[in-house]
Amino acid sequence: MDVEKVFHMTGYAQNSSLQKKGSDMVKHITMEMIQKVYYELKPRSIGIADLGCSSGPNSLSIIKDMVLAVEGTSHKIFHPMPEFRVYLNDLPTNDFNSVFKSLPDFYRDLKKYKNQEGPAIFIGAYPGSFYGRLFPCNCLHFIYSSYSLHWLSKVPPGLYDKRGESINKGNVYICDSSPPSVSQAYYNQFQEGFELFLKSRSKELVTGGRMVLILLGRIGQDHVDRGNSFLWEILSRSLAISVSRGEIDRGKLDSYEVHFYAASRNEIEDEVRREGSFEMERLEMFETEREGRNGVSYGTTVAMTVRAIQESMLRDHFGNGIDLDNLFNVYGKMVDEEMVKEDIKPITYVVVLKKL
Repeated sequence: MDVEKVFHMTGYAQNSSLQKKGSDMVKHITMEMIQKVYYELKPRSIGIADLGCSSGPNSLSIIKDMVLAVEGTSHKIFHPMPEFRVYLNDLPTNDFNSVFKSLPDFYRDLKKYKNQEGPAIFIGAYPGSFYGRLFPCNCLHFIYSSYSLHWLSKVPPGLYDKRGESINKGNVYICDSSPPSVSQAYYNQFQEGFELFLKSRSKELVTGGRMVLILLGRIGQDHVDRGNSFLWEILSRSLAISVSRGEIDRGKLDSYEVHFYAASRNEIEDEVRREGSFEMERLEMFETEREGRNGVSYGTTVAMTVRAIQESMLRDHFGNGIDLDNLFNVYGKMVDEEMVKEDIKPITYVVVLKKL
């Protein structure tokens, strides 16, 4: 499966509340870092990139907050406002047009906060995988990426034997019944991708520039926990029910794997140290509140989020015949049932890196 051609969010604008909640919890860190970059470097033209910007309302709201944060700092230090170059990145399948359609509202909102004419802001889309170069050398001062870097560039090749058959049959991710080679294959793919990500960004960021990366992870060395891996286990169970009902083929389930990896703190630190272009200024772990919204349960909220993320991949793999309404109805109920037995705690990391 070509992830770059297939993977995109479906209905993400309406189903991204969990990601928004997580990003908001560390917004103070994001704002503090962009203000620090501006204060230290004082660029006349500041380059900002949002990697994995998607197409929902979260896309431009964080950019507005960054502009206002820099403006506040420029007033405090009596320095002229810089112009802003904003680079929005996601895979080519992303609905960039919906982002562009919201630009008039974005500019209108910014003008509400100031009486005089606002700063010059130039916004463009840069489609492509962030596992490789995206921008010219030394054009960026600040890079932001929220809930994107846990997605791998591809399903790890090591998950398939010489005949092309999965060694992780019946599971979409690492679980208790997976052989050790499965977690090793995922880890190898993470290492390869994260190193390439860091190398690429090191060429695009100026010295002293910062990256704020928000990504899903895990607490310890064990890949199987009651966190992010467990939510994938529930998807495996839900798909198994669809198989038992004759809705999808067993062989199709056996060959379906997600291109996801929940890294540990040590794994992130090791890769940053090994690549060598960045100093790690912060690495903090946090959990979002596990509650429903608008009268729906937490399980339903998670199901809607996972569907928005996985729908394009599921349809491509299983075909249009798969009943996604039924699949994620089962999924949501399972999450709620498991929450009664024992809490599910998806872990998120916020990582701040400074270009050396």
